[in-house]
Amino acid sequence: MKSVIINENLCVGCGKCVTDCVSEKIKLIGGKAQFMYERCIGCGHCYAICPMGAVTLTKFGDIPEEKPISMTEIDSDMLLHAMKSRRTIRKFKDEKISDEDINTIIEAGRYCPTGTNAQDFSFTVIKNTDFLEKEAVSVFRNAQKIGGSFVKYIRNTTIDDNFFFKKAPLVIVVNGKGKTSPCLASSYMELMAESLGLGVLYSGFFIAATKFSRKIAKALNTPEGHTPVTCLVIGYPDVEYKRIPPRNEAQVNFI
Repeated sequence: MKSVIINENLCVGCGKCVTDCVSEKIKLIGGKAQFMYERCIGCGHCYAICPMGAVTLTKFGDIPEEKPISMTEIDSDMLLHAMKSRRTIRKFKDEKISDEDINTIIEAGRYCPTGTNAQDFSFTVIKNTDFLEKEAVSVFRNAQKIGGSFVKYIRNTTIDDNFFFKKAPLVIVVNGKGKTSPCLASSYMELMAESLGLGVLYSGFFIAATKFSRKIAKALNTPEGHTPVTCLVIGYPDVEYKRIPPRNEAQVNFI
């Protein structure tokens, strides 16, 4: 079955899907749009731009139609202020996060842009962090004893029992074949979590621990071909910040 099906009865031959097709797989023949070749990247531009709803994307199954909302409907000054106000959170309340909110965070990550619409990432949702935290703590404490180049980052750091996840109720590891897509997904997910009243810590130390422990790697059960790239520690903040700290001026070159 073709990955793109165009209903000729609905198609009015406007040509919008033709000019917007990234892969140049759609042609206008006899006043009707026709999907000519496979190797479609599945970006969905043809589906999104068709004014008549004549395009079906078969590889995604039955998908409910959603009308897009322009980002211009979000006040840009308010959005920038909110983005500048975000803080990395390391103190969390003992309060669970609903499955609905978890799914919303994942959905935000799922819709981040990826090259050729590869969606080359996966998510590992961790609600019970006890074993993973205990094992990661053990790895780092042993590293402090053994020494080595990595230890310079944690030489004078206290590795307590909650060093990695800070007693947060939720951890999401974003995995991928490369780093760009998982990082983009993580950024989308963090902003969504913030909008839900949650705080986020990127635990780079835990990602480091995954590289040194086979037990952690096995427990995460990462899909074949994927490796852990980012670790989002998520929960309701148990700290309140009163002002936005300063930043250096942006380094910008205009050429």
